[in-house]
Amino acid sequence: MSIYDFKVKDMFNEDVDMAEYKGKALLIVNTATGCGFTPQYEGLEALYKKYKDQGFEILDFPCNQFGHQAPGSDKEIREFCTAKYDVSFRQFKKINVNGKDEDPLYKYLKSQKGGLIKRIKWNFTKFLVDKEGNVVERFGPTTKPEDIEDKIKEVL
Repeated sequence: MSIYDFKVKDMFNEDVDMAEYKGKALLIVNTATGCGFTPQYEGLEALYKKYKDQGFEILDFPCNQFGHQAPGSDKEIREFCTAKYDVSFRQFKKINVNGKDEDPLYKYLKSQKGGLIKRIKWNFTKFLVDKEGNVVERFGPTTKPEDIEDKIKEVL
């Protein structure tokens, strides 16, 4: 099993085969529009603009499981992110990252880099995936995007 075996839905409810990201470094993030960490969108966008031409992608999975901080529809979330933070990286359909309805991709990510605590604690947990599809590191919500830039350069 690898990250490339999964299919996910984008914001427009279209199927996306994760295999299309083979050969790219990925930062996979569960997000929310009404969270104290929401301003991290700015740092994520800066990283994306800086490294996208080197094979870096950010995959944004909104999640409403933590304090109901992503209550909007997928369309409303997209509109908020583009208007407020000029987000240009790919956004996906809202998902659950914990519990009985957790998205299979997140179940896999947590199995690879869960540490002692497998559950996602909050919004803006980040998983870094190298160009071969290996989940190389997990970062907590308090880790700012700019603080992981060196790790991103390592996998590029």
